[in-house]
Amino acid sequence: MDKKMVTTGLEIPGWRISGNLGVVRGITVRSRNFFVNIGASLQALRGGNISLYTDLCEKAREEAFELMLQHADTMGANAIISVRYDANDIMSGITEVLAYGTAVVVEKVSA
Repeated sequence: MDKKMVTTGLEIPGWRISGNLGVVRGITVRSRNFFVNIGASLQALRGGNISLYTDLCEKAREEAFELMLQHADTMGANAIISVRYDANDIMSGITEVLAYGTAVVVEKVSA
């Protein structure tokens, strides 16, 4: 996969949007497993960051992001603007993570 420019902004400085290809998204649904829950419960007793859940969340976001990039690839985009994340509980212990944005074609602005 080609490297894409990705931003939460509405534009990419130095680049002109020459085509708007529409919304792209990547979605993943993750569940916590029994062993992570036990380990996280022990970490919670100590207080502070619960790294097992942090790692789980980061992996879910990364997977959703990669799926969004793949979707943009299939549309012929070389950039994605207005990127956002969303997460929802589907049921206890199962969470949906969505990465979405607008797929665009950009061209370098000549000086």
